[in-house]
Amino acid sequence: MRVDSWIWSVRLTKTRSMAATACRGGHVRVNGERVKAAYAVRTGDEVRLRHAGRERVVVVSRLVSKRVGAAVAAECFVDNSPPPPPREEIAAVGHRDRGAGRPTKRDRRELEQLRGGR
Repeated sequence: MRVDSWIWSVRLTKTRSMAATACRGGHVRVNGERVKAAYAVRTGDEVRLRHAGRERVVVVSRLVSKRVGAAVAAECFVDNSPPPPPREEIAAVGHRDRGAGRPTKRDRRELEQLRGGR
């Protein structure tokens, strides 16, 4: 079974095209090697996926040909991913209070500088 199709079928990505794009970008590794979208994944393979700022490490326990529900998808792999960081540790860059109005030119420049531009 294709790795991009399997990643989508077990709900690790929202769409199959997102899974294929992740493979093209080098964000998917099977048993430590970067793979293309058409790579044939087998039971027992370790799949590493960097997606949405987080790395998922899963071991394939079952192959499914179609997208399945969340309960069935959870049975198709063993999740060895590191736990996500707590929400308090994630810095809210460029967060404005609700109702604070439109940012001034100075505010926009400061936000742009925080985000890494110019």
